[in-house]
Amino acid sequence: MILSHQSKIAYVCTLLFALFVSSAPAKDKHNSTPIIRWAEGQPGCTFSLDDDGKYRFGMWSDDLGVVLAVDSQEIQKVRRHGIEPLFGVALKFLYRGQQSVLTPDGATLEFVKHKHIIHRSFNPDALATRLQDNADAANDQTERELRKHPEKKQEKEALLTAFEKDVAAMQEFLRSHSLHAVQLDPGTREAEGWLFFSTRDKWIAGLKDQEEFVLRITFAKKIFEFPFRLPMNERDLVLRKRN
Repeated sequence: MILSHQSKIAYVCTLLFALFVSSAPAKDKHNSTPIIRWAEGQPGCTFSLDDDGKYRFGMWSDDLGVVLAVDSQEIQKVRRHGIEPLFGVALKFLYRGQQSVLTPDGATLEFVKHKHIIHRSFNPDALATRLQDNADAANDQTERELRKHPEKKQEKEALLTAFEKDVAAMQEFLRSHSLHAVQLDPGTREAEGWLFFSTRDKWIAGLKDQEEFVLRITFAKKIFEFPFRLPMNERDLVLRKRN
């Protein structure tokens, strides 16, 4: 087939257009929500190491702000926690708009050094039940041990009493301080609460001396991402505290 000069030009243009379309990046239909990621030095991003020993990462997007607070010794606390190996963070939401926005009641935590496994935060009621199950199991275990070693009654019962006291204190903390969904608007500008994540997983044999995490908080129209390291390097702390 012999093409005219004009036809050849049209044919080449068609090929180039087809090539452009085929090589253009496709939109991910499963992750179309905009992601707002914390990064040092970026507008709207803040950091502080406060007197209570917590790192605080702040980030604003439009009229919505989120502050993540995590204890600088959280990894050590997880390791010595006698009730349940829980990783805890505190979130604070701030709003300065004139409409309204619903805050989420949970988040996800990615364990970067452990196959990038992602855990969803516990529902506080489910966690309280889980802790009670642990207390009941400890009580049963103590009774079995005392039948074999009655001479250890005082020691074993003291340990059980301390364990049950810790469980009760944690359950009360969950009732009083857990994060819940809140409608922010001109009449309610702030909301805050705690989230807890399990550190038990076949990919997480135990937390390393230094860990990397990504906390993701999903709203209706955007996702806030907070990548962070625990503990932070001393050099990082010096540089950030000077800002």
